[in-house]
Amino acid sequence: MPELTSQKIPVTVLTGYLGAGKTTLLNRILSENHGKKYAVIVNEFGEIGIDNDLIIGADEEVFEMNNGCVCCTVRGDLVRILDGLMKRKGKFDAIIVETTGLADPAPVAQTFFVDEDVQKNARLDAVVTVADAKWLSDRLKDAPEAKNQIAFADVIVLNKTDLVSRPELAEVEARIRAINPYAKLHRTERCQVALSDVLERGAFDLDRILEIEPQFLDADDGHDHHDHDHHHGHDHDHDHDHGHDNHSTGGLKHYHDEDMQSLSLRSDKPLDATKFMPWLQNLVASEGQKILRSKGILAFSDDDDRYVFQGVHMMLEGDHQRAWKDGEPRQSRLVFIGRELPEQTIREGFESCITT
Repeated sequence: MPELTSQKIPVTVLTGYLGAGKTTLLNRILSENHGKKYAVIVNEFGEIGIDNDLIIGADEEVFEMNNGCVCCTVRGDLVRILDGLMKRKGKFDAIIVETTGLADPAPVAQTFFVDEDVQKNARLDAVVTVADAKWLSDRLKDAPEAKNQIAFADVIVLNKTDLVSRPELAEVEARIRAINPYAKLHRTERCQVALSDVLERGAFDLDRILEIEPQFLDADDGHDHHDHDHHHGHDHDHDHDHGHDNHSTGGLKHYHDEDMQSLSLRSDKPLDATKFMPWLQNLVASEGQKILRSKGILAFSDDDDRYVFQGVHMMLEGDHQRAWKDGEPRQSRLVFIGRELPEQTIREGFESCITT
């Protein structure tokens, strides 16, 4: 089946609160000479402010750029626009769907799980959130949409870092980590991030959950992260080069006033698959509205393969990934990100699935 997957066009959902810098990033994609063909779907054309000199042709909804990219508005239905793009000659290397600054990215992401025609042609690649280092803390207090965007992200572009002091930057990163400990974080000024760090990340590809997000394993409940770094053989120096996740704060701060939080669980003992799978399905069926994202790597008893899963609200996908390697600790780890999660119930349910 891998051939079929590789033929699907990767789709990035780009989100971010008003003024965070999404337009800057989109304009770079539409105008830079990167040699790729991107289709950018935007909510309102006027918001983007595209330079008319870059536009070489337009029909009613699709504007073609002189670097081979196209831009179109999604005034109507996202599914209809995607169908239209699939029919265009030359197709595209990737599609970027921009949500409005006030939008929750979840319904857009769910389109790629539920619409059969879309699923045939496209695959959800990652949710990228652009955040404003100066104003994010305020937005997290007063704008639930901003929290959803951070909670849902696979990649966070923390922009305008030149406008804040180092302590302010540390504080805003701690707030982000309290909500979402596993997204890849890039600190930027004027959205100067390599497009390869934002596009075609494979974050929704079950085979690549860990390859893309080694920090996911280290997202632990308030313990000192340095305790774990050497256990997993990850190349943390690579992260430091790019100003990524170096957990120098010595563990996550918890903001108990937040209604949005992450919960991580782990077990060194194997799980009973006959208990765990029904428990997980029941959990997302009953609490799915509260759980924005979930993902995990699982070690089942009497099973030599790692099982990985991830979910968006109530939609789950999972599969055996590969055999556990010799000497690799057979640990199960799960992360739930959501709003007002029933932590005690989840912890007790998980504990009951551990093989005794």
